[in-house]
Amino acid sequence: MRRIVVTTALKYANGPIHLGHMVEDIQTDIWVRYHKMAGNECHYFCADDAHGTPIMIRAREEGITPEELIERAKREHKADFDAFMIDFDNYYTTHSPENKHFSELFFQRLLKAGAIVKHTVEQAYCEKDKIWLPDRFIRGTCPKCKAPDQYGDSCEVCSSTYQPTELIEPKCSVCGTAPVRKESEHYFFRLEVFGTKVKELIDSGYTHRSIGNKLDEWFKSGLKDWDISRDGPYFGFKIPGEDDKYFYVWFDAPIGYMASAQNYFERAGVDFEKIWNSPEYEIYHFIGKDIVYFHALFWPAMLMGAGFRTANKLFIHGFITVNGVKMSKSRGTFINASTYRKHLDPQYLRYYYAAKLTGGIDDIDLSLDDFVAKVNSDLVGKLANLASRSGPMLTGKLDSMLGELDEDGTALVKNIAAAKADILANYEKLDFAAVVRSVMALTDQANKYVDDNQPWALIKTDKEKTRKVLTAVLNSVRMLTIYFKPVLPVFAEKIEKFLNVAPLKFNDVESIIVNHKINVFERLVERIEQEKVNAMLEESKPAQAQPVEPAAPQMQYEELAPECTIEDFTKIDLRIAKVISAKKVEGADKLLQLELDLGFAKKNVFAGISKYYKPEELVGRKVVCAANLKPRKMKFGISEGMILAASLGDSEASVLGVDEKAQPGYRIH
Repeated sequence: MRRIVVTTALKYANGPIHLGHMVEDIQTDIWVRYHKMAGNECHYFCADDAHGTPIMIRAREEGITPEELIERAKREHKADFDAFMIDFDNYYTTHSPENKHFSELFFQRLLKAGAIVKHTVEQAYCEKDKIWLPDRFIRGTCPKCKAPDQYGDSCEVCSSTYQPTELIEPKCSVCGTAPVRKESEHYFFRLEVFGTKVKELIDSGYTHRSIGNKLDEWFKSGLKDWDISRDGPYFGFKIPGEDDKYFYVWFDAPIGYMASAQNYFERAGVDFEKIWNSPEYEIYHFIGKDIVYFHALFWPAMLMGAGFRTANKLFIHGFITVNGVKMSKSRGTFINASTYRKHLDPQYLRYYYAAKLTGGIDDIDLSLDDFVAKVNSDLVGKLANLASRSGPMLTGKLDSMLGELDEDGTALVKNIAAAKADILANYEKLDFAAVVRSVMALTDQANKYVDDNQPWALIKTDKEKTRKVLTAVLNSVRMLTIYFKPVLPVFAEKIEKFLNVAPLKFNDVESIIVNHKINVFERLVERIEQEKVNAMLEESKPAQAQPVEPAAPQMQYEELAPECTIEDFTKIDLRIAKVISAKKVEGADKLLQLELDLGFAKKNVFAGISKYYKPEELVGRKVVCAANLKPRKMKFGISEGMILAASLGDSEASVLGVDEKAQPGYRIH
């Protein structure tokens, strides 16, 4: 039996849980449930990230204390997680006595190790509000592209990064007053002290190889001292020995993993530190790629300096897009978990995310049309239908009694059982998409068995033969449900009740139930109606939606290319092509290698669209190809054409679509 401790990134107490958060929590919950079903001891911890200036300011605006604000947020967050079946062993808060204890312990040990020093820094200060302003509480004109109303650390129009002091005409986000610059002495963590050890940890496989390559860039540019203090007023833990300085939220936030675990183990009468530092326990952190710098560099360095072990591995996932683009409030696609669950079953999202998660760090797209189609086709039309077309017949006409298996039924269930090793291996490596593909392929086989045997007709002539057929079908349902239980826990509970069996474990795959009485069948899932999706999107829009496109002055267009004549344009031979295969190009961040079928010829094309499309999303699609381009020799091979796509900035792109009736080779005039 393995002993495992698992954490997910803390959720900030200044806002609601949205569907972007849910990618990580669903991914982690599935993995934890897999381990528990496999018989391992697995503990799952998280907490609300409850400190910082934004918490303090929002509480002030609402006329409540920060403590009241974070307690309310914790209740709301926990309600969302419960609805989505996220089964934490402990969901805690960083504003806790345990976190205060560990934060002070880390600080003292790092100070003693010579890893903390003091530097004088210049910061923005709002004299009207009497507060120091962090990056996101200063707005002004971007120093690079001159776009107005941008944050103090980065521009949302041109994506440039800069220091708050570089902003043109900066203003306090709270009151609009121009801030002043003031000097203050701060505590800094000397990250480079642990640079060699952290580099060895990363090289040992601590995280994804591609992330390791990105971290190498930071090592080569030199690890910088990290400011771990903030001046008051500030909502957080006061630094020992200081009157008006506090630990920066990112210092005590990851320590919250340990605090949540200690709170749980202490109540259970278990020595937390022995567990955290024991080689008998494995430790895994699940995070998004936006916080890699903190978790791959600062956090392990802090643990090393404070005398605690680092995690075995850092699992990292990509961002969530909706309908192919970044979540947008104006489009109604910035969807909160609480809004989703008003309209749709949370299990559907668990299933869809599972079907998209491969264990890699690629972004995941929630295509709402695909979401509806996949849930209705797979869960309702195949898996649930397999039970609904068999259970009522057995309970209504065959005394609710399963019988024995015949030769064909035995072959069916043995084939399903034979997939166990591969399915569990894919769970282990977080390739849930492979799990879904395997289980649905087995579901198709079981449905074919039903169609071949036609129990609805067979029962008119041979009831006992029908009983054998239905016994095989319902054993198949039971085994398929076992495979899917980490993804669909409520669905599994309904099947357990219907089949009158104990909670299912992976070891139950090898057994069958015969001569067994089942209970009355109850509906398992409902089809998704498009009206419910539309209602969810409508509710997610702001009360007065802004135009989807940014205002003209904020758009930064590229200059037009030199003029061309109609004769120049007619030289380009545009043809319909079908994508036969697509794959990522090793060593190239943006390229996909496509094999195109033009009907009369096949062409190899390199396209810079890997940021916007996964290879499997392109295979089988009809595209427009510039078919008579002179072949170009590239580092990765010969590119024999170009496909047409439209782009808007760095966040959106769309391959030009064509009528699916059009055949490869057709010329576009």
